Amino acid sequence: MSKVKKTFELGENETIDECLERMKVEGYTPIRRIEKPIFLEEKANGKPIYTPIKRKIIFEGKKDE
Repeated sequence: MSKVKKTFELGENETIDECLERMKVEGYTPIRRIEKPIFLEEKANGKPIYTPIKRKIIFEGKKDE
């Protein structure tokens, strides 16, 4: 029995189209896109400063029937 939903994380050197194609090949249709920021923590005057440096893109897919 296969999963009904699965998440696909965008690879480091992968385009969004390539990730969506990978989902299609595995038999999933994208139903949700999630973006999570990645921060760099630096100290200034003893206080942490968080600077966004990149983002992680994750697609949630539903199994095709």
